[in-house]
Order: sequence, then structure tokens, then C-alpha cells
Amino acid sequence: MGLPRTPSFRLDGRCALVTGGSKGIGLAAAAALVEAGAHVTVVARGAAELEAARTELQAACTVPGQQVVAAPLDVTDAAAVDALVQRQAQQQPFDILVNNAGMNRPHPLTRLPDADIDAVLALNVKAALFVARAVVRSLLAAARPGAVINISSQMGHVGGPQRTLYCATKHAVEGMTKALAWEVGAQGIRVNSLCPTFIETEFTAPMFRDPAFRAFAESGTALGRIGRIEEVMGGVVFLASDAASLVTGSALMVDGGWTAR
Repeated sequence: MGLPRTPSFRLDGRCALVTGGSKGIGLAAAAALVEAGAHVTVVARGAAELEAARTELQAACTVPGQQVVAAPLDVTDAAAVDALVQRQAQQQPFDILVNNAGMNRPHPLTRLPDADIDAVLALNVKAALFVARAVVRSLLAAARPGAVINISSQMGHVGGPQRTLYCATKHAVEGMTKALAWEVGAQGIRVNSLCPTFIETEFTAPMFRDPAFRAFAESGTALGRIGRIEEVMGGVVFLASDAASLVTGSALMVDGGWTAR
């Protein structure tokens, strides 16, 4: 009798695209994919931060020939997204997408400006659709399997004060994830979401300077604390790898138990 073997968590030879990859959760995701052996392309709007991230990521590569590419990109520009993905497809399509670019502008809905609604919907929902559409098109054209990881949030499953707009966008991402998983599952493309709780990042630092908000965030988890950036990295590698070969249309909660109540 032979024992079953755990599928590999390695990603050697695969190409990954990480949006919003110059800092925060996106940079952590890129670092995790590099550590697992993938070639990684990081995109963001800020060229200087992006190049600094690329330099550090390239230095972390350990697989011969492993490459990290930085490409300044506004993911709300559908034509620019399509062009980047098509250029990559001429060599090898992106096998992995970490759809991470996003924002939050917390206010009560009654005081939310139209400009904020437009901006958050454009980045969190429309851009996520643009990037997923482009990557899935290239995988289908090449008849290749792949993994799409949409960075969602615990707020894609619950509500929160001053987060009506943000929750609306992340609930949309969850619906997109489930529907797309069914659209492309038969072609071997898996689509999942990763849903963190509040994580200590540059993005969240201003919020945590408010002691009342910090106490709210800490008390909302069963672990009684805010998450660390490293704690999202394992989930990214798992969902991208063969270890998750039967996982699609799912939400991986990395929320310290926030949604368990």
C-alpha cells in the first residue's frame, strides 16, 4: 500500500501577476510567490515605489532564471490592462493572478461624496473585472489552467460601520469570484478569494492611530489582535498552488475569527 503524497506548494516556472504590488498586501503576495519559485510581474501606478519593490523581490529570488518585472499600470484603464496581459501572453500567459489593487474611503453613506463612490467602485470592482477578464482570456486562448486569487476582505461577508461602500464592493468581488469559478472551472482555471481582517500596513496605519478604532479592530477577532502582513502570505501560495487543486469558488478567511460569530 502506498501513502498519498501532499501536492506541491511550489510554483516553479509559473508566471504570476500581482496588482497593487508595490506595497502592503500586494507586496507580501508578490514576495510569497517569489519565495515559492514563480516569475512575478508587479503592477501599480507609482513607478518609483514599484521599482523599489522589484529590486527587493528580484534579490529574494532563489531559482535560476527566476525573474521579477515591474510595470507601471493604471488597472482602471481596461485597454492598458489588456495590452500588458497580451504582451506577456506572447511569451507565456500569466498562470496566476493576485487581483489585489483596491481602496477604501470610510464615511457614513449619507456623507459620502459621489466622487468617492465612483473611485472606489472603479478600482475595487471594475478594475478587478478588467484584470480578471484579460488574464482569463489569455489562459483560455492558450488552453492552460490557472489560478485567480481575488483579494477581498472579511467585509465581503459582513457589514461594518462607515463601510457601506467598501462592503458593497467586496460583496461584489465575492459574487464575481463564485460566478467566474463556474464559468471557467471546466477549463482548469480556479477562482477564489482571500479575505483578510484588519492588517497592519501602510494603508491601515492612519486608522490604527485612533485608539478607539484600534480597540474595535482588535476586539472583533477571536484572537484579540490585528493581523500581520506575513499572515496573508501562506494563503496566497496555497490558493495558487497544486495543493488547492480542488478549491474553486471559495473564500479563504484570514480574519482571526471575525466572521465566525
